[in-house]
Amino acid sequence: MRLTFLWLVLTVAANSQQVGQNTTPTGPATFQTSTRLVVETVGVKDKGGKAIEGLTAKDFTITEDGVPQTIRFFEFQKLVEAADAPAAAPIDAHVVPYAKYPVSQISPESNGNTRYKDRRLMALYFDVTGMQPADQVRSFSAAEKFIRTQMTSSDLMAVMQFAGGAVKVMQDFTDDRNQLLRVVETLIVGEDENADTTQDESTADTGAAFGQDDSEFNIFNTDRQLSALQTAARMLGTLNEKKSLIYFASGLRLNGVDNQAQLHATINAAIRAGVSFWPIDARGLMAQAPLGDATKGSPGGIGMYNGASALANNSNFQRSQDTLYALAADTGGKALLDYNDLARGIVQAQQSVSSYYILGYYPTNTTLDGKFRRIKIALGGDASAKLEFRQGYFTGKLFTKFTTAEKERQLEDALMLGDPITELTIAMEVDYFQLNRAEYFVPLAVKIPGRELALARRGGAERTLIDFIGEVKDEFGTTISNVRDKVDIKLSDATAAELSKKPIEYAMGFTLLPGKYSIKFLARDAETGRIGTYQATFVIPNLNKEEKRVPISSVVLSSQRVDLRDSLYRVKDKSVGVNPLIQDGQRLVPSVTRVFSTGRDMYVYLQAYERGATATQPLVAFVTFYRGQAKAFETPPLPVTEGLDAKSKAVPLRFSIPLGKLPAGEYNCQVTVLDPAGQKAAFWQAPVMLVP
Repeated sequence: MRLTFLWLVLTVAANSQQVGQNTTPTGPATFQTSTRLVVETVGVKDKGGKAIEGLTAKDFTITEDGVPQTIRFFEFQKLVEAADAPAAAPIDAHVVPYAKYPVSQISPESNGNTRYKDRRLMALYFDVTGMQPADQVRSFSAAEKFIRTQMTSSDLMAVMQFAGGAVKVMQDFTDDRNQLLRVVETLIVGEDENADTTQDESTADTGAAFGQDDSEFNIFNTDRQLSALQTAARMLGTLNEKKSLIYFASGLRLNGVDNQAQLHATINAAIRAGVSFWPIDARGLMAQAPLGDATKGSPGGIGMYNGASALANNSNFQRSQDTLYALAADTGGKALLDYNDLARGIVQAQQSVSSYYILGYYPTNTTLDGKFRRIKIALGGDASAKLEFRQGYFTGKLFTKFTTAEKERQLEDALMLGDPITELTIAMEVDYFQLNRAEYFVPLAVKIPGRELALARRGGAERTLIDFIGEVKDEFGTTISNVRDKVDIKLSDATAAELSKKPIEYAMGFTLLPGKYSIKFLARDAETGRIGTYQATFVIPNLNKEEKRVPISSVVLSSQRVDLRDSLYRVKDKSVGVNPLIQDGQRLVPSVTRVFSTGRDMYVYLQAYERGATATQPLVAFVTFYRGQAKAFETPPLPVTEGLDAKSKAVPLRFSIPLGKLPAGEYNCQVTVLDPAGQKAAFWQAPVMLVP
């Protein structure tokens, strides 16, 4: 297959940060070295499920990638079973809540500090950005119930909260029930900050404007929630003991494949840190009415009568629980779903941790290559014993120490890693346009917030250097095409100042056959080594087989046309004449996040295909904006009577829509194409966001 590069368009963005400044050493040379201790927690149980005690380091053998390792650290954590442990210290008759939240953090372990020894570590984590107020009340009540009646003397508990875009440690690990209750009772039940923005047949017909807490369309809400979990896991990773994170949430629904990279990164971070997730669905057992309960408005539309609304409602609920199940299963925890006694989920986490051993070793392979190291631990003399331990981990890598060759290899290795890297945020749009009866041109638009990139001073000019690498595989895992590009962009003072407000977009394209594909794309800020991964699957349909509807291409929504001569970065463009987004020396820049300003026009472009036609068969097309189920705006019908391409049989459809008369908010944008002669139609719909 053929790879075709397009263009890089800078609409610049992000906080400017100068790096790489020269400093002059003033003292004697300092030589540094470092060692890396790998810590494993190992549970050893007999056939009856009871912990086996009295073992020593000599009883264990440990290998990393098949190479024997020497155990340098060994410790036994003796925990009293939850059912046999005495209750924690008594609590006051009346607990006075804090006047304000205590400022705290997870205290790391230090030499000689035994506060965590022989203790069960459990962190209560409340994701209030994704919970309705009623769910928050149930979560806080469950935590209070456990602390008052079920917490034992072996338990140390911490309280964490994700709110306002940050993970806050409300209380460090403690066994003081009075102190824990003060914190829990002070937690404020608030509005759902990132409400579910699902737009399908189950959506209530409220006609209300969309509430937005960010300048970008909040397709990254789930990523932010998963990233916050990743941050919490890293905080707990400073402790060597086993940690259980009890995650209260009202489900967590992935947006197709867009959140897969962050999901994998969060799970891998928890595995590295020795943290197991114990998600609790704060909604409890729900008996859903087909069209929603009394707290939800009627969805409206024909979906009420053909079952589409009920199916969408049930599917969304199931998908929100699937993510919780995956987080638990992949980290060694267990999700509590469809259960009203939420405190039961905390008890499950409590009962799962019994006496265990801590083993530490310095790996013989000291290369920080970012690869997965497989660990195997065996117990000599007792083949019937059951061992529970982490099966492996991903190593780190120091970017500042890389040579040019190592930086190149790091980017290639990152592409091959099963562990996605999410230090940079990446969004991508994949479109397709038919070139002939066999081939399709697939343009990709990659968007990176400019505020996440660093700037370096070179020769008095500001530059930002970005590395791109990616590959496309078919459904059988065969690499069909790949890309490797390096972009060194020189910015003027005026352009660099815009980096904190606008994103950058990188455009490229492939020529592919119809089929199902997967793409993995990485971008690296070459100044800091921060990498972002985007993974997705996409399907290129065989439009030749479309008979019931008008065959159409992808629909591209845009608010910007860029003159090719004015591009900040230019390459020898092989796609002029092939890429339909390039017309008359200008390129249409797809809006990846589909956020549009009411002060600018929206451009809509798509192609309709007329197989077997020798001249353009008349078509009619129009664009409609819906707010909820109500029609907010519709363009006049556009008659199309010319423009047929003899080779691809494509008829281009173009719209330029002024948005000034529409109020800001969320809409569904629908494109309708009608073929009066053939009595066929095609419909395309997607959510868009209008901002002032």
